[in-house]
Amino acid sequence: MSVLVGGGTGFIGKRLVTLLRSSGYDVTVVSRMPGLNRITWHDLEAQGLPRGTTAVVNLVGQNVLDPTRRWTPGFKQNVWNSRVNSTASMAKAIAKGSDAPGVFVNISGVSLYPPAGPDSREIFDESSPGVEYDFMSRLCIAWEAAAALPPSSDWRGIRLRTGVVLGRQGGMIGNIFLPFYLGLGGPVASGLQPLPWIHIDDLCAIILLCLTRNDITGHINAVAPHIVSNADFSRAFAKALRRPAVFKVPELILNILFARERAVLLTAGARVASKRLPELGYKFQYPQIEDACMQLAERKR
Repeated sequence: MSVLVGGGTGFIGKRLVTLLRSSGYDVTVVSRMPGLNRITWHDLEAQGLPRGTTAVVNLVGQNVLDPTRRWTPGFKQNVWNSRVNSTASMAKAIAKGSDAPGVFVNISGVSLYPPAGPDSREIFDESSPGVEYDFMSRLCIAWEAAAALPPSSDWRGIRLRTGVVLGRQGGMIGNIFLPFYLGLGGPVASGLQPLPWIHIDDLCAIILLCLTRNDITGHINAVAPHIVSNADFSRAFAKALRRPAVFKVPELILNILFARERAVLLTAGARVASKRLPELGYKFQYPQIEDACMQLAERKR
């Protein structure tokens, strides 16, 4: 199988490309810069899929929580374009035609599920409808809509909705590792908000499963089975590092630093589960937050 990966040079993409190549796949990365085993976005739009491509994985997306970028209308548009427009470009390239039937795996988020209230115990799975209630939810819904393939297409379409992806080389852990290692970490806001999560190795393994199983289509919540709060995660991560977790980050500070519209990614969350992954027989490498944090801290239990 020849796989085209959008975002293959990013945090998740690098790990996925390594897994795919070690599993015997030919991988081409869509990049802003040309190079060996790469094509540019202009090439994709002008020429379509590289010859022989039988799978496309889209991981493209501007880092929403980049603290160096102010939440301006221009940056919001960049966030939108990097997800919606790039996804639409890939879907159009697939629709133009390919040499053989294939599979299109698009990675989005779980922000389309409404956040849990103080007394809510509702759990959302793949049968739960998405709801437009803020910028992030509208983004997720438009993102998935952009990945839709025409009914005449002979490609399978899969939309993975991920929780926070945990890995040492980037993402949330890359931002918080040093404060926690120094003993300055702790819960965000109240700490009671749910934190849907998945270890990067599990996410990459699930993507590989989607490529190999011809019976998989539609939406899948790519989240670990252990539903935790932000405080639960903070305690587990601090314990794995043998550090305290007593320094709370006030919601007001996050609203000032990131602007409320994107700070909600940290201060609010939904309880999200996956019915489909157990039905497909997937066994998580890191099903519990304690197991994941031990690996992130590079210690064995």
